[in-house]
Amino acid sequence: MYEETIRWLDGVDLQLLGLDNNGQKEKGSMIIKNAYVYTLEQGFVKKDTVIEHGYFSNQARLPSDGETVIDAQENYLIPGLVDVHFHGCEGYDFSDGTPEALDAIGDYELRNGITAICPAAMTLSEEMLRGICENAFEYASDDQSGAQGRQVARLCGIHLEGPFIAAEKKGAQNPAYIREPDIGMFHRLQEAAQGLIRLITIAPETAHAMDFIRELHEQVHISLGHTTSDYDTAYEAFGLGADHVTHCFNAMPGFTHRAPGVIGAAADASHVMPELICDGVHIHPSAVRGAFSMFGGERMILISDSMRAAGMPDGAYTLGGLNVEVKGNRATLADGTLAGSVTNLMDCMRTAVAMGIPLETAVRCATYNPAKSIGVESLYGRIAAGAYGDCVLLSRNDLSVQNVILGGELVK
Repeated sequence: MYEETIRWLDGVDLQLLGLDNNGQKEKGSMIIKNAYVYTLEQGFVKKDTVIEHGYFSNQARLPSDGETVIDAQENYLIPGLVDVHFHGCEGYDFSDGTPEALDAIGDYELRNGITAICPAAMTLSEEMLRGICENAFEYASDDQSGAQGRQVARLCGIHLEGPFIAAEKKGAQNPAYIREPDIGMFHRLQEAAQGLIRLITIAPETAHAMDFIRELHEQVHISLGHTTSDYDTAYEAFGLGADHVTHCFNAMPGFTHRAPGVIGAAADASHVMPELICDGVHIHPSAVRGAFSMFGGERMILISDSMRAAGMPDGAYTLGGLNVEVKGNRATLADGTLAGSVTNLMDCMRTAVAMGIPLETAVRCATYNPAKSIGVESLYGRIAAGAYGDCVLLSRNDLSVQNVILGGELVK
């Protein structure tokens, strides 16, 4: 099974400290000074940050000769963003199932401050999904330096957004491949992915869905989405172990005073973490603020749900085999159905702030919360000893990206 493990040790061994035999710092070691650093406990705190051998350290020290030192000039330092629901960018889609697609996606995401990705596969045939899973595992298993030797975002999981969804709420998913939840099929795909599938979207009202949740909730995080579910069905699913909501408000019944649906059930199930697309298109700013009021900043997850047109000009594209037209910041099918977004997660985080969400909350919901929602928070989404040394310097004036750092190496 695919597992990411790390052993964090404090000691004097030169190799463990990232030192060569002459006592000089090797790659992956850096000191970032004079930054307002985002912390889970205190929000932004002005302090220095040390990265040792690719991981954050809690040991303050002076720089060694030749070591990279960045003066943050009192700008913000935040963890690298973690997107657990997006499909593609710059003309490529995760479901292309090719190394070239993942290389291009990883490059774009990293340049925009998204250092860890859990891309979503569309509703496709089992054969196609198997190829996508195999390709993802091969990508995650190498050094992820990219085809051109460049740094790329770390692939920390796979999100299967289907095929176990409701046809009535298919959105931009291909109805030809929708099927009932199938435990055996999941195991076959997880074997192809070598354990890399960390999140799967299902409709709980479909046949066999409750058995699926009951049997698999300890093996994979299960999200309710693309569903017609009422409150009682959703609440039962959450009680059986589902713990996530796929793009809250979208592709599900609305939240009303007599029929609160999935949204109400998720609010009442305190372990559930809902996703939100804050691209300025999918959800009205008032609904965004309302969702944060209902769920709180410790539960909300910001996602982009971006498709291959992100970072590209207006025009005709595809998503899951369906034709999509992109004009400005809207991507739609021929019938007007929204087909994902064309906005990356960093811009979604900025949009959330512009909608009135406090910066500290928005940062958490784009970093630690998504990592926690798929069980990888020990390594991703936080600036703390033992986590990957992945972080982003943002301007305090306009939140523009000043530097991207991956494992203690300067990217931008």
